[in-house]
Amino acid sequence: MTTASDTPPMTREVTLTRMIDAPRALVWAAWTEPKHMAQWWGPHHFTNPVCEMDVRPGGKLMIHMKAPVGTVYPMPGIFTEVIKPQRLRFTAYAEGLDGTRYLESDTVVTFEEQGGRTKLTVKASAKGFHPAAPQMLAGMDAGWSQSLEKLEAHMVAMVK
Repeated sequence: MTTASDTPPMTREVTLTRMIDAPRALVWAAWTEPKHMAQWWGPHHFTNPVCEMDVRPGGKLMIHMKAPVGTVYPMPGIFTEVIKPQRLRFTAYAEGLDGTRYLESDTVVTFEEQGGRTKLTVKASAKGFHPAAPQMLAGMDAGWSQSLEKLEAHMVAMVK
């Protein structure tokens, strides 16, 4: 018999806050311009050979995250709220190349100007639809932390 405690969680929420040593307009650009987002999105050692964004409410997002071993993870999505340069909200999906949907996430990103620096807050909630989802959800903290570390390094390069 399976009890609720034996079932892996199929939902997860994480909130991360970072002080980015760059002006808000530049951090906004890193989140809304494909040439920048492709440089930092995803965990360490991942690349983004496809990064397409139409940053407006109802606009589409498509990122292909490529793992070091070559596996490609498509991430289509839709921007649901765009308040330049304060807030972005988007729904995204983790999919297989065959179109299998593993999970859906809702992400809200806020950008607060603080004396030439930017307080960035990312709040992501996700729900899974597939037996592989609990493992993916368990990696959300690490995945977002690594993405934000890459963003911070990209900001240093942009500010120079």
